[in-house]
Amino acid sequence: MGKIISLVNQKGGVGKTTSSVNLSSALALKDYKCLVIDMDPQANASRAFNSQAEYPSIYEVLSEKVSIKDSLQKSDMDNLFLISSSLSLAGFNLEVLNRDSWEFCLKNKIETLINEFDYIFIDCPPSLGPLTVNVLVASHQFIVPLQCEYYALEGLSQLIETIQRVRANFNPNLKLQGILLTMFDKRNKLSRQIEEEVRAHFEDKVFQTIVPRNVRLSEAPGFGKSIFQYDPRSLGAQTYYDLSSEFEKVARLK
Repeated sequence: MGKIISLVNQKGGVGKTTSSVNLSSALALKDYKCLVIDMDPQANASRAFNSQAEYPSIYEVLSEKVSIKDSLQKSDMDNLFLISSSLSLAGFNLEVLNRDSWEFCLKNKIETLINEFDYIFIDCPPSLGPLTVNVLVASHQFIVPLQCEYYALEGLSQLIETIQRVRANFNPNLKLQGILLTMFDKRNKLSRQIEEEVRAHFEDKVFQTIVPRNVRLSEAPGFGKSIFQYDPRSLGAQTYYDLSSEFEKVARLK
């Protein structure tokens, strides 16, 4: 059975989409069959994979208009698939609250795919609303990308609170796979201070691999490519390949 891993943080611009796209791509290069589900109405992961408009989005799936298997699209990389998002998904936050057991909408759909993939990654929106709750209820594990900047820990307690409620009420087996430090600038003293503070507080829950600020990582989505397609020799590509190796070890233990 495959594992479902969500990348979650209610703050925007922390590297959730970059990590969803490039970690899944690194694992696909290692012959794991991976799926990325874009649950953010901004659809940045969909654009990074150059998604095709003729395929239904996750909104149509959750609205019971199409089967989730009909929404699967092959990416430009072997072993890597996508279910895209759209702006319409923003309306789901209101629509879903009228349903019984709305927290399980995504879980009920995704379970039909669980045996077809090694890893299913879900890119969360920058909020803790119904969409993110649906993702956490459906997930086996979650990763928290955390930027090495001044407000890095702001709001983290709110995220932990939400996760505790999800565990208590809907998904007791939900596990933290790790905290991923992103946007690290080794020239910046603040980045090093944030790293020390996060490691002191969360200890072995923090990945050893740290994602640096890297221009090539920022450029790749604009070309509809992962970093491995855009610049496989870049520091960003090496970092996410290293992260995939660390991810493999952690995933096997949980």
